[in-house]
Formats: sequence, C-alpha cells, structure tokens
Amino acid sequence: MDLRHLRYFIAVAEEENIGRAAARLHISQPPLTRQIQQLEEELGVRLFNRTPRGMELTQAGELFLDEARNIRSVVEQATERTQRAGQGKLGRLDVAIFGSGILGTIPRLLLAFRNEHPEVKIVLHTMTKAEQIDALRQRRITVGFNRMLAPLSDLATELVATEPLLLAVNESHPLAREESVSFPMLAEHPMVLFPTGVRPNFIDKVMRLCEEAGFVPHVSQEVGDAVTGVALVAGGFGICLVPESVTALTLPGVVFRPLHDTPPNCRIDLSCLYRADDQSPILSEFLETVRAYRETQVSVQSSGIRTEIAWDAGI
Repeated sequence: MDLRHLRYFIAVAEEENIGRAAARLHISQPPLTRQIQQLEEELGVRLFNRTPRGMELTQAGELFLDEARNIRSVVEQATERTQRAGQGKLGRLDVAIFGSGILGTIPRLLLAFRNEHPEVKIVLHTMTKAEQIDALRQRRITVGFNRMLAPLSDLATELVATEPLLLAVNESHPLAREESVSFPMLAEHPMVLFPTGVRPNFIDKVMRLCEEAGFVPHVSQEVGDAVTGVALVAGGFGICLVPESVTALTLPGVVFRPLHDTPPNCRIDLSCLYRADDQSPILSEFLETVRAYRETQVSVQSSGIRTEIAWDAGI
C-alpha cells in the first residue's frame, strides 16, 4: 500500500462517486477504479458497496476512512516539520557562551533568533575558548562565542561586534571623579586583569595596550572572569579595564568611566565560531541573525546612538 492509494480512497469516500472523485484528483475514472480495486484486494476486504447512486462505504470502509485520515494527517505533519527543519526553522541549536559575552550582546542575539525561530530549541553551554574549540570539533555544539580568536583551518568565525574598553573603578577611587580618564593615568594604579587561562586572551590585550601607552601595569590580581574582576574592584583591589558589555553588571560601589588618550585599537572583538564545513540550515539561519545584528550596530554607531537600545530584538 502506498500513500497514493490512501489519497484516492479518501477522495472516493468523501465524494461518494467515482466520477466526482476522478475529477477532484485530475485523473480519469478507469485508473481510479483499478486503484480502489487493488486496495481492496490488498486489504482483503470490501471497502465500498457499488450502488446506482454511487460508492457507499461498508463498515470496514468507514473504519479504514478514519485510519486513512489519521495517516494522512501524520504524513502532512511529518512533511511540514521536515520542510521547516530543512529551512532552519525547527530543531536544536547548541551554543557555547563565556564570561563577559553573556552580559550584553549574546542574550540579544539569542532572543532575536528565538523570536524568529520559536520551534528551534536553544541549549546553552558555558565553556572556555579551548573547550569551545574541542566541542565544535566533536560536534557537541553548533556555534560558540569568544574574543581574540586565532585562525584555525577547520573552524570559521563571524564577527559579531567590537566594543570600546571602559574603566571599572571603585566609586571612592580618585579616578571615579573624572568624567573621562586619560589612559596613561592607569600606570599609577594597581590593576585587576582577567581572564586567566588559555592565551592569547584579554589579559594579553590589556598588557599590549599599556605597553603601547608607554608603561607596564602594576597587576594586583589576575582572575578567571569579568564578574570576579569587577567584584574585586568593588572590594578596592584596584581598577579594571572591561569591555562595554560589562557595564550591565551593577555591583554596589563600582562605576564605569570612558577613556581618552588611548592607544590605537582600544577596543575588543566579539565573534562566533563554527565548523567551516557545517552546512546545517539552522546554523545558516543563525549566522543571518548575527550579520543583521552587526549591520545594525555599524549603522547605529555611525549615527551616535547607543547600540544596546538600537536593535529591536524583542526586548
């Protein structure tokens, strides 16, 4: 039995007439009659009583009509879900996240993607940069987010955004009285750096910026993530350079100040990484969301409007 038999049977049962059913199916009557006969032979039961008025369902035919409609419904649902999966609108997206990245841009991206693809299940995994790379190669995640990514032949990257660096400082610190802090002034104060772990990382970025500004920073602490770094600033351990997204943290006693007289490229990137050979529709749809976000940020930055309120991600 094939699906065509079911479709023909349902049409005859609903029309109660071979001629009308044939017209509905856009075929001639003789082949339709043969298909119904073949179906009855295959099932070993009579499905219709042939009467002068047309085709009348037998008791077995009435039962089979219910089953045929159920089968048709299941097949239609399976077809639709398969098509949606092929369009990247149904399935699962495993995303690796990290420290400061989850404080701003990444939640907006994920929310925008979920709003456009509500049937895609998003599963988050907190991983270091090295763990993300391993998980991608082992196909345990679809996409990761991180900063300062070195080129790798089997992985591709997509720039999401670049953020200016700000100074996190205790509100009782002398620099907190400045509306904007000159970068060379940082040489006079102990600094908290993050994150410890695989290099190169944000610590290397800060060290290089300080070197370009003509000084070696006095490091009071190196910690694992931005949250711990800002917490130590709140505790008076020192000052801390942070990406703009970290300003989402509202720890008591901490204020953020912009910088001036900075070395070139006093910004930090945020990128997503994925397998270069991954052709999955869901990944393709997600990368479109990333590109739309980045283009909007570029447009907004050029107009001078704050980026975090510019993109309509449903929040």
